[in-house]
Amino acid sequence: MENKNIKEMTIKIEGEKWLKALDKSFQKANAKAKIDGFRPGKAPKEIFIKKYGKEALYEEAINMVVEEAYDKAIEDNQGLEIVARPLVDIKDVNDDFAEFTFTFTLKPEVKLGKYKNLKVTKEETTVTSEEIAAELDNMLKRYAEQVSKDGKVELKDTAIIDFEGFKDGVPFDGGKAENYSLEIGSNTFIPGFEEQIIGLEKGEEKDLKIVFPEDYHSEDLKGKEVVFKVKVNEIKTTTIPELNKEFFEDLGMEGIDSKEALEKQIEENIKAKKESDSQNKYIEDLLKEAIKNMEVDVPDTMIDEETDRMIGNYEQHLKMQGLGLDKFYEFTNSTEADLRAKMKEEALHRVKERLLLESIIKEEKIEVNEEEVNARAEELASKYHVTKEELIKEFGGIEMVKYDLQIRKALDIVKGDE
Repeated sequence: MENKNIKEMTIKIEGEKWLKALDKSFQKANAKAKIDGFRPGKAPKEIFIKKYGKEALYEEAINMVVEEAYDKAIEDNQGLEIVARPLVDIKDVNDDFAEFTFTFTLKPEVKLGKYKNLKVTKEETTVTSEEIAAELDNMLKRYAEQVSKDGKVELKDTAIIDFEGFKDGVPFDGGKAENYSLEIGSNTFIPGFEEQIIGLEKGEEKDLKIVFPEDYHSEDLKGKEVVFKVKVNEIKTTTIPELNKEFFEDLGMEGIDSKEALEKQIEENIKAKKESDSQNKYIEDLLKEAIKNMEVDVPDTMIDEETDRMIGNYEQHLKMQGLGLDKFYEFTNSTEADLRAKMKEEALHRVKERLLLESIIKEEKIEVNEEEVNARAEELASKYHVTKEELIKEFGGIEMVKYDLQIRKALDIVKGDE
């Protein structure tokens, strides 16, 4: 059965265009060729071909003309809505011509169902006194300071320690540090280590007997008993600031000069965040409902390309944390295939969401004028602190700003805000 989402186009590059490409390919290949009796780039063409064969020129020549062949295929089939990168198949190549077949994925037909007046309820938001108190507590902790203390190490103190680990009396790799800040109770060290620091005083030394867990990553240490020689250099405790004039001045929030004013601001912040989350979920639920009501057969290539974009974005996110995809696969004992499989459902949903909104734009004949587009570009430029020109370039052109506006208007129709 014919797939309406797939179209094949065959393009032949021949004559002078193909001969020029072959000649350029020869010049490039000859410049790197090693042929006895000739300097690089100076061997006659027939000598080069005798040694390397005509086929050595075809691949580079194909690379030179494939873009032109693609442009010609598009020009000969104007009006097609192509939604994914084409597959390219070289059907024939010789001295006289190169023939390509492009396989294009076309935008699938969408049958819209109900997308207005959907039975979706927006979640009401409230802010409790407990939430306000918890956020105030978190804020005070962010402004907390560590100060040195006398006496003994207690739970939640930070002990500044020197330590060195020994197995069977021999130091082991990675088991030594000086002036290490260890928060007692953070459970960042091997079980049993932090607990044995409690009760020590500044300057005190102690040998800690520790058994490494059976699932420890080092084969030499898992399940083994070791001794850590530890010295406490300093003890620090955390002091929480008081809600006084000095704190409010340090806070630097306009109009906030009392506990009551701060709590009111915290309440407003929490409410704004909850309202935003509620609105986002409401839109998400509306779109899910509208997608359920539509009919569309999404081509695999569209899902694959969306998955590629998602993986690219995830890779950028990992890089910001100093991690690459290779390391991620290593740490999670997974592969790219695993990640793609995990993202496939979300990629499909995103493609369907885009097709839904684009179909609504078409159905509702949504248009935007030049004034609206420019206003939107200026609004976004101001939001992201860039020039209008930079914003348009980042967006991929003014047409993408126009598209963004149309999508927003389509969303307003789904929400009933049009």
